[in-house]
Amino acid sequence: MSILKGYCVPHPPLIIPEIGDGLEKDIIATSKAYTKIAKEIAQLAPDTIIISSPHTTVYGDYFHISPGDSASGSFERFHHPEIQLNVDYDTELIGSIISLASTLDFPVSTHGERDAELDHGTMIPLYYVNKFYKNYKIIRIGISGLSLMDHYSLGKIIRSVIPRKQKVVWIASGDLSHKLKEDGPYGFAEEGPVYDREVTKILADGNFYELLKFKSDFCNKASECGLGSFTMMAGAFDGYTVEPKLLSYEGPFGVGYALASFKPLRYSDDREFARTYKEREDRQFRNKRMDEDEYITLARAALEYYINNHQELAIPKETSNELLKNKAGVFVSLYINSNLRGCIGTISPTTNSIAEEIIQNTVSAGTRDYRFNKVRANELERIEYSVDILKPAKAIKSKEELDVKKYGLIVRSGKRSGLLLPNITGINTIDEQIRIAKRKAGIRDQEDCKMERFEVIRHK
Repeated sequence: MSILKGYCVPHPPLIIPEIGDGLEKDIIATSKAYTKIAKEIAQLAPDTIIISSPHTTVYGDYFHISPGDSASGSFERFHHPEIQLNVDYDTELIGSIISLASTLDFPVSTHGERDAELDHGTMIPLYYVNKFYKNYKIIRIGISGLSLMDHYSLGKIIRSVIPRKQKVVWIASGDLSHKLKEDGPYGFAEEGPVYDREVTKILADGNFYELLKFKSDFCNKASECGLGSFTMMAGAFDGYTVEPKLLSYEGPFGVGYALASFKPLRYSDDREFARTYKEREDRQFRNKRMDEDEYITLARAALEYYINNHQELAIPKETSNELLKNKAGVFVSLYINSNLRGCIGTISPTTNSIAEEIIQNTVSAGTRDYRFNKVRANELERIEYSVDILKPAKAIKSKEELDVKKYGLIVRSGKRSGLLLPNITGINTIDEQIRIAKRKAGIRDQEDCKMERFEVIRHK
């Protein structure tokens, strides 16, 4: 095992005395644990430090590894440009990672970085390491909007290409919840303390399987930033027992800071969490497919046929008259692990039947939603489908006629229009619904617009 040790660390800028200006004394346990880790890394003398950070370049459906031979950064945005760091990248190991990922059709590369400067999620851990050790290169990896299982899989890929004689340490940078206190900078959410309790228990026990079970809606409400980073590191230890140590946890400013270390010990089949999770997921999908109605079955068949055969599915012979004889606007939404993977729809019918509308819009959701890359063949088995059949829209005069759970919303101003489906996770008020629909249409918040409401029949 070439990865000597893994660490989960936070990145509060105020832990640096010049930035904290006295506040760093309120997280002294965090500072002491950081120093302990830095000294330990110096003793391990790694050739390469892999750093996963939520504050470097992040994409929705792609993992970004920082390119080039070197990079630098400073704490200028925290009013201390004189505190600077310079790093060299391990270009050889980066090349090996990307080569294997390409073979596996896994979305990771060095293309598309917008900002080559080091981020604070990278610099703060290295600030401590550099006090005791500097003879290393780094690999800097961003998280993504992909599933936690994808993050875990990337960790596995990286471990598999590290040469046996190369000494590597992984630092997973990330804070816990940002919603711990009413008077904190981000306010309070009841999910915040719950999230921190669950994550710190996982870090203390080393039971990385539990990281894969978190749901995105819960994590969003907790306003966390480190889970993807931690899970990526955990994947590098898949199949290995570890010696876990939770070194400290604090949250005096309303943000959770945890530091933990993990030493790999021996290989064990019952620690192959990627395999265990996939087996569990496969069982769930098989059971769910048995209960699918024909709307979802048709959507699934349409996307799978198009991705595998590069042409549109013909309407199956067994399709019912309900889908063949009726017309309607249809929205198709794709999800992986509760995260949106594509959504395209039509307000009113554009084809001769609901069946054709489903086929057309499913293919578009998987291949033409500009927010996402085209669905890959290896994602098909994990996609969940939602098909909304739209009822005719009705003009309304005021927001009092809306209900976010019952009615979808269409806003119009001149040639601009925006649509929002009803009962969307995370949209809880009418004002939010109107604001988001306007944003989609390019209509300013204060600008007047016409509104229409509609109902849907949702199949999922």
